[in-house]
Amino acid sequence: MDDLLFLVHRIPYPPNKGDKIRSYHLLRHLAANYRVHLATFIDDPDDRRHVDALRGLCADLYCADLQPIRARLRSLGGLARGEALSLPYYRDAGLRRWVTGKLAGVRRVLAFSSPMAQYVLDAGPGVRRVMDFVDVDSDKWRQYSASRGWPMGWLYRREARRLLDFERRVAHEFDACVLVSAAEAELFRRLAPEAAGRIVAVENGVDSDYFSPDRDYENPYDADERVLVFTGAMDYWANVDAVNWFAREIFPGVQARHPMARFYVVGSRPTDAVHALGALPGVRVTGRVADTRPYIAHARAAVAPLRIARGVQNKVLEAMAMARPVLASPQAMDGIAPCAGLERLVGDSAESLARLAEALITGDDHDALGPVGRACVLSHYDWERNLAHIDALLEGAGAAPRRRAGGAR
Repeated sequence: MDDLLFLVHRIPYPPNKGDKIRSYHLLRHLAANYRVHLATFIDDPDDRRHVDALRGLCADLYCADLQPIRARLRSLGGLARGEALSLPYYRDAGLRRWVTGKLAGVRRVLAFSSPMAQYVLDAGPGVRRVMDFVDVDSDKWRQYSASRGWPMGWLYRREARRLLDFERRVAHEFDACVLVSAAEAELFRRLAPEAAGRIVAVENGVDSDYFSPDRDYENPYDADERVLVFTGAMDYWANVDAVNWFAREIFPGVQARHPMARFYVVGSRPTDAVHALGALPGVRVTGRVADTRPYIAHARAAVAPLRIARGVQNKVLEAMAMARPVLASPQAMDGIAPCAGLERLVGDSAESLARLAEALITGDDHDALGPVGRACVLSHYDWERNLAHIDALLEGAGAAPRRRAGGAR
């Protein structure tokens, strides 16, 4: 097997949140074809216990501890240097030395998430570099800025501009750039037109056997509850915004008219703002659970009322795989492959989402809506089939040649 250097901004195990789901399946896929040298950060001390689980997939492994408070302080230096704050946040001298040593013996590099590209910008000739941006992170910061006043709004707008400058530099210098959906790829082509020919979409997958509607799951709800459920990491700003909006502006009217209605927020590390929702009528906040599947399987529907979103929402795909209806905002569905029938449960306002929620709570056809999503997942979201495109890019196929100063490559 040939050697490959894989750089990931967060330890790709356990696969319990969006970016870690994609990076974990990428690692598994790559390990079947390459000797993988993995460099990554650990930003949650609890994840240190999972390091040994990765060793069986890697020829070599370097994990750098990332302490968020120190990383934020380190980011402030980026203001003086005029760079995106995301870059010093993920800057580590030990990881850089390890990567530099590995570059002497590898000819293929896959970087996952834009800040990790900084470690291989000077990789030298003969090294093929593929960048998996996943999402257009700079546009996410632009979205964040719209909901914040001064000074954070200004800071987020600055980050959007500076990070886009860096993303465009990476797109210019790397051999291929990957985005998680056709919509993300098209957005980045508009933002970085000079690299349009090297920008491709490689979609996520779903473990459709693990997220199967045909297993028996113990019901975690009371017998008379009619549940709408949100699953996800509850310290992630977009998720926090989504559940607050739904619980405070959409669900109260639904619950007042239908007292059996419940809104469950299921996910790890809920913030104080999320915990506070548990005081509202009909709202339950579980915190971390061992397995989200029973909560999805026995709900009337999953909800994804995201107002800030980029890429593909794994929470949506998992609920679809389990043949549950998904009540969603347009932003949550933006990266999902178009499948006839899914649009029936998309609402673009609090009022339309409330009407759809009531129909799911009171109607008898909610079970009939789910198989549409399951069929869509089986058609479009197979991990091995989708990730095979990464192999082609690493081996020199599937993207336009990169221009170098002095002529074509």
